[in-house]
Amino acid sequence: MAYNVLIVEDQPLIALNLQDTVEELGHRTIGIASNMYQALMLSHDAELALVDVNLEDGPTGPILGKTLVDANVTVLFMTSDPGALRGGVPGAIGVMQKPVPDRDLGDAIRYAADRRSGKVNTSVPRGLVRFDA
Repeated sequence: MAYNVLIVEDQPLIALNLQDTVEELGHRTIGIASNMYQALMLSHDAELALVDVNLEDGPTGPILGKTLVDANVTVLFMTSDPGALRGGVPGAIGVMQKPVPDRDLGDAIRYAADRRSGKVNTSVPRGLVRFDA
């Protein structure tokens, strides 16, 4: 099943790499946001979101992630500072440390899509630290 994916990343090259991977897996990128405001403006059709912690407007990723979860969006964090998410974000899947190798990125997006579709017994991809584990 294909999902609408919101990419929240303030580094353009990383965001474009995420977009390429999302679309190679058959999903639709509904937008790329570099700060919380942009993300909220684009989020109305989001089903999955790939969210960085530190954005153009500061460390707003966790607040945004919780807001998206509350709006029934499946959230996966990708950040160079996973320690900033100690204790997790309730309802979000988990976090991967950047840089994420392309294969692991694809596996993580597939995992998030599987979780979105209700499959809970899928293998956790390498590098993903789940919040509910």
